[in-house]
Amino acid sequence: MRIAGRKVTVRSVAIYAIVIAVTLIMLMPFAWMLSAWLKLSRDVFAFPIEWIPSEPQWQNYVDIWTKIPLALFIYNTSKLTIIVTLLQLLTSSFAAYAFAKLNFPYKNTLFLGYIATIAMPWQVYMVPQFLLMREFGLNNTHLALICLQAFTAFGVFLMRQFYMSIPTELCEAARIDGMNEYQIWARIMLPLSKPALSTLTIFTFVTTWNDFLGPMIYLTKTELKTVQIGLRMFISQYSAEYGLIMAASVVALIPVLVVFLSLQRFFVEGIASTGLKG
Repeated sequence: MRIAGRKVTVRSVAIYAIVIAVTLIMLMPFAWMLSAWLKLSRDVFAFPIEWIPSEPQWQNYVDIWTKIPLALFIYNTSKLTIIVTLLQLLTSSFAAYAFAKLNFPYKNTLFLGYIATIAMPWQVYMVPQFLLMREFGLNNTHLALICLQAFTAFGVFLMRQFYMSIPTELCEAARIDGMNEYQIWARIMLPLSKPALSTLTIFTFVTTWNDFLGPMIYLTKTELKTVQIGLRMFISQYSAEYGLIMAASVVALIPVLVVFLSLQRFFVEGIASTGLKG
């Protein structure tokens, strides 16, 4: 079978059909969420699903801003996410440069030990971290979450893999020209690592923005809470306002989509060039 001069096989048709089917399955929860935020809570779980509500409840969008301080929660989440993302880009790229391009005693052993922490679930050291932050007097502060998330072994690994692909001769030539290591990192490595930095930005932004357990543990004051914690305020002891939860979830999803769509080109390139592709 040929279409526009190209041969189409049964295998390629089957692959495209599977891809389309999987894509539709993945998009279905988002479509349901977009439909549910315009419904009354009692109609959210009605079956069969009414994908386009006959009577859209636009009041849901108004209520999410008045029933809880959603604007404050979005501000808190944005502040934490931006600060943590910038710190992780700085610390990860700086440490990765040392592990990739510098020679010092026990470099490989230190890198292996640091990367091994990725395999340790956060729940294992969650309590010691909480006790440490309490001793420092950082409970009920955003600084506790910032300090705990400013460093990431995954980010170091991601950036190191990319730096390993950059010829070492560039660094040696820069040293001959009189540059120190800080200048090489800032003027040569960072400009060349935009794909890896974009990939790390997406991972860090999404993880921090959607973090629920961390803010739940460290933040108890309402004025400090994040949007993910704020969504729980629509759940009372006896009922849950699912229409409002879905409306607030749609609002919370917008920044993540904006960041991902803005950096998706670099994201694909970064995944391919850092050795994380399957």
